[in-house]
Amino acid sequence: MKTPRFLLPAATAGILALTLSACGGGGGGGTTGGGGSDADANLDGRGPITYVQGKDNNNVVRPFIEKWNAAHPDEKVTFKEQTDQADQQHDDLVQHFQAKQSDYDVVSVDVIWTAEFAAKGWLQPLKDKMAIDTSKMLKAPVEAASYKGTLYAGPKDSDGGMLFYRKDLVPNPPKTWDEMMGMCSIAKTNNIGCYAGQFSKYEGLTVNTAEAINSAGGSVLNKDGKPNLNTAEAKAGLSNLAKAYADGNIPKEAITFKEEDSRQAFQGGKLLFLRNWPYVYSLMSTEGSSAVKDKFGMAPLPGKDGPGASALGGHNAAINVYSKHKATALDFIKFIETEENQKFFANQASLAPILTSLYEDQALVAKLPYLSVLKTSIQNAVPRPVTPFYPAVTKAIQENAYSAIKGEKPVDTALSDMQKSIESAGAGS
Repeated sequence: MKTPRFLLPAATAGILALTLSACGGGGGGGTTGGGGSDADANLDGRGPITYVQGKDNNNVVRPFIEKWNAAHPDEKVTFKEQTDQADQQHDDLVQHFQAKQSDYDVVSVDVIWTAEFAAKGWLQPLKDKMAIDTSKMLKAPVEAASYKGTLYAGPKDSDGGMLFYRKDLVPNPPKTWDEMMGMCSIAKTNNIGCYAGQFSKYEGLTVNTAEAINSAGGSVLNKDGKPNLNTAEAKAGLSNLAKAYADGNIPKEAITFKEEDSRQAFQGGKLLFLRNWPYVYSLMSTEGSSAVKDKFGMAPLPGKDGPGASALGGHNAAINVYSKHKATALDFIKFIETEENQKFFANQASLAPILTSLYEDQALVAKLPYLSVLKTSIQNAVPRPVTPFYPAVTKAIQENAYSAIKGEKPVDTALSDMQKSIESAGAGS
């Protein structure tokens, strides 16, 4: 079975156990947020480099590295394959950065790590002679690769949440949250649950909570990176989830759902609507046990007045600020972002391209029919809170949203407590 891409960057207990010293101020090295001697060094350096990424489950990395090496015999790339556990990937990168080691030249970073690593001065700013052309890329992945207005990584692949629905029971998918809730009577008539996402107390709940708040017109953090949760919009978003759970429109068992639990519930014919990532398409379409093989459709997440705001997934390729061969590293990132390789990643591993043109590529759309919906999803996507204090922020969101959805804490109180926890973590300063 193909490993769900979003399960890899999930903020498991290991990630949440990271201390703020690993993601806030101090201990970073010779640069802070993009300036200084390390960022100015070795810009013309060329030679062999090492590319670091999590486990290559779909055999995409090795073939394109072989292609690079054949064309660049004096600047060969060695692939350093990490585990498939996000916390271990993160810790491995942090250890190398803190030691100012130059052996990791280009590293794959989850979109939620970019701000943390950039704030510590560990990533090479991609500006001036190190700039890359982002004009043909989707806007959201570019923003997710940036910190405080500077690009710190090259977008590598993207992802966005989508609504899966039973097209045999709902011919036209809902465009708004209220419209979807109004269709829950269809679920009751058919003795199935209405809607589920990922509501267990883990990173998936941060995603679902942020999507609910953003889709209602609010935001977890404002443009200055400060918590923005004591608002009518944030209350409306979290209240949508809490009310749906209290009403039974979100089944009681869904409070334990992670990606695969929710996928299996929908695939087993037990749900009318499901919020999940594109990876579930192939599984629900091909697995012999699927009860919905030809009965489901895909649509953008419903929002307040139209398409909602998906949380942005994906990975970026960044240059280690301590690399000795930054010119080669930059060329390798540009190579990753070529149309040929982006198309290969999509065909080989269903990775969402970062180039706008590929969403109109008819051969690719024929193989991955959800691409047009995914494009809408990514275009309306909002990154999870961009902050160097992310581990503490996501913990505050999970704990308080979970209590609010279960009805253990009023929504107003949950949001107020969320605000205070994020402020105390440092994101409010």
